Amino acid sequence: MDINWFRDLSHLARTGNFSQAAGLSNLSQPALSRRIKALEGWVGVPLVDRSRQPVRLTPAGAQMMEAGQQAMARIENERSQILEAQSLPDKYVVTFGAQHSIGWRFYPAWLQSFETAYGPILSRLRADDLPNCQRDLAEGNVDFVIAYASAHADPPPQGRTSDTALVIGHDRLIPVCKPRSDGQPLFEFADTDVKIPFLKFGEGAPISQHLDHLMQANTLAPRLQTVYENAMAGALRIRARDGAGVAWLPQSLVAPDLDSGLLVRTSQPDWDVTLEVRLYRNTRHSNRLTRAIWAFLAARGAKPLVTVP
Repeated sequence: MDINWFRDLSHLARTGNFSQAAGLSNLSQPALSRRIKALEGWVGVPLVDRSRQPVRLTPAGAQMMEAGQQAMARIENERSQILEAQSLPDKYVVTFGAQHSIGWRFYPAWLQSFETAYGPILSRLRADDLPNCQRDLAEGNVDFVIAYASAHADPPPQGRTSDTALVIGHDRLIPVCKPRSDGQPLFEFADTDVKIPFLKFGEGAPISQHLDHLMQANTLAPRLQTVYENAMAGALRIRARDGAGVAWLPQSLVAPDLDSGLLVRTSQPDWDVTLEVRLYRNTRHSNRLTRAIWAFLAARGAKPLVTVP
């Protein structure tokens, strides 16, 4: 049998006329009639009631037409996916959007770990403010967004559905400052009578939301005296290394500074804020490759690919 016979049957059902249906199928009327009869012969029962005009499908004809349309849609979909699979792997560039603080060190380490497990991909990173990353994800301008989330702040990208977030790692916001010559913190929370210069994320910076609960739950906040604000973690890092004050920064970002002694922790781990690093997608904008990447990561379950100790 020929699957195009189902298309011919659909045209006949729509027009109720063999001549008009033949025109839609780009066939002569005798050719269309032969194809309909061939389909009826394959099924084994009449599919068209020819006893009246306009002609109508029999119940068996309507049933076969619906089944044929579903089969053709499935075949067309599979064909599209096969063609997409042939064209994507060597050419498609997977685009990630990420907050600047993630793009510095976490993203390169995560990508290397991912490619080691999954295989190499062509990719690019758009490091930007989170709202811009969210907008790009909603509009389909990036394939994935990587962002921080915590128990007290979860800024999901626009258009998320129940399956649009995967945890791909963990990080922490830790308070750091420049050390004194003896290696001890230049500013210490234990000095209860001393104002502490605070290098603060700007109010509009989404990462600042992860610190709000900590500030509200402790008595330290009144002792913090803001001396500098910036939405960029990298800018706060530079000021902290210069000795301008204390900043809560991602541990993944300042790990080299802690190792080299350019920065030290200002307090005990009680003042740390635990973060999840989440990968978001918009299911309205995907292709075979991005779906494969998502499925691979999901299959790894709760094990993050990169964990900051």
